[in-house]
Amino acid sequence: MKTDIEIARSIELVKIKQVARETGIPVEHISNYGRYIAKVDESQIDEEKVQQSNLILVTAITPTKAGIGKTTVSIGLALGLNKIGKKTIVALREPSLGPCFGMKGGAAGGGYAQVLPMDKINLHFTGDFHAITSAHNMISALLDNYLYQNRDNGFGLKEVLWRRVLDVNDRSLRYIVTGLGPKTNGITQESGFDITPASEIMAILCLAKDEKDLRRRIENILLGFTYDNKPFTVKDLGIAGAITVLLKDALSPNLVQTTEHTAAFVHGGPFANIAHGCNSILATKMAMTFSDYTITEAGFGADLGAEKFYDIKCRKAGITPKLTVLVVTARALKMHGGVSQDKIKEPNLEALKQGVANMDKHLRNLRYFGQTVVVAFNRYGDDSEEEVDYIRTHCGKKGVGFAVNNAFTDGGAGAVELAELVVKTIEEQPSGSLQYAYDEEDSVETKISKVACNLYGASIITYSAAARKKLKHIVELGYGNFPICIAKTQYSFSTDPKIYGAVDNFEFHVQDIVMNAGAEMLVVIAGEIMRMPGLPKEPQALHIDIVNGEIEGLS
Repeated sequence: MKTDIEIARSIELVKIKQVARETGIPVEHISNYGRYIAKVDESQIDEEKVQQSNLILVTAITPTKAGIGKTTVSIGLALGLNKIGKKTIVALREPSLGPCFGMKGGAAGGGYAQVLPMDKINLHFTGDFHAITSAHNMISALLDNYLYQNRDNGFGLKEVLWRRVLDVNDRSLRYIVTGLGPKTNGITQESGFDITPASEIMAILCLAKDEKDLRRRIENILLGFTYDNKPFTVKDLGIAGAITVLLKDALSPNLVQTTEHTAAFVHGGPFANIAHGCNSILATKMAMTFSDYTITEAGFGADLGAEKFYDIKCRKAGITPKLTVLVVTARALKMHGGVSQDKIKEPNLEALKQGVANMDKHLRNLRYFGQTVVVAFNRYGDDSEEEVDYIRTHCGKKGVGFAVNNAFTDGGAGAVELAELVVKTIEEQPSGSLQYAYDEEDSVETKISKVACNLYGASIITYSAAARKKLKHIVELGYGNFPICIAKTQYSFSTDPKIYGAVDNFEFHVQDIVMNAGAEMLVVIAGEIMRMPGLPKEPQALHIDIVNGEIEGLS
């Protein structure tokens, strides 16, 4: 079979204005970024139509380093639904350059279920990530300048909370010292870099409902504390207007096309292990405005992405999915059943039987939110019929719909079985009212406990001294009603990435709590989690090149 990028190049794209016309988007409200990419004015969102669209969330079991293929399933399901005559749009996150050149090599789907042009989407795209990086670091520069220019007036911050960001995996930048050298170089202080998807600006862009809300949230960003314990914000710095200007174009959702020329929105890109893991509310609502069925995904496993999708995104956007699709693979189930990663391609029914406990726990959690769930088995060429039949039978006993997804090899035709199951389930048994994991009025400790104990399976919650201090400070500042965004490993229900399966009765240790006052959420740092990833021993960058004028190595 051709590689992903060979398949992408083999497909003759249609002009984006044609995609817009066929979708019903007025072309006078799109701004072209070349022939095949456009931004759509957010004014085109129709809240009445949003409420009429069937929203479907695609999530997954606990992933492995071999991947699950959730994005491929999301795109494939959209293709399958369009194939059976249902007007469908998929809304996804934008890829980050860090993983593209690090571990993944790309994040635009795979095989014959991709969003295109995949090379541009995986690289600089419409510049949204660069705008977010620039806006974040502009705040850093202006804050440092303010401190420098006012140091002789007696003004200073006893604690600076605002770090810098870069859309590159670079462990060397996690902790740095700035302002070294002569006094004219600024004030010497400790700082550090997070990756751009972890930026609060990224979260703000994805949660803002319009330009006015974007500016309001930017003004509320907490930068640090004065020596008399007063919060110091972007509003105090007086630069919210300038930062909003940098983000003005980035706020509009990006319109592209699938391998079968149907519309797709790709906008925003927070990771789910260190951020809230969902594409922008604006992109999702834009897709819902112009489709009868809208497919969207949430990052990593359901314990991270789906929980944050329901508790943060849906709560703030006022939307509710009609159905949740849980993606599983035989490879991942075997790994959760005790097989080492280098042997998960080999048939092993006994390990598969052990590994389904992980799937069952995710199913139980999703039903906890009041969701109707179907299982999408993302098929690989080395999966045996015996393994597929076992999962199908197991799901039947659980009363859960099951369908095999072959969109990777067959495009929309390979997802017709899944599409028909999705339509039938929504018509006969749609999800009820969304039940959140916690109430906004709950204390922060209660919110953490409800997620960690009820969903993850923890038996005890412990806090570092720094986190305990933050809990008190959060209440004093009036941030106690914010939803929580837990940052932890994606490879386990626990905070230990090496504990697979359906682990229970473990200690859940909270190291720190980051107050994102602009995004209006509390990022709970649990276990050994880094907000600036490092590169692997053999980064994907070693395989990315230009050969005869064509980009190779992206996937």
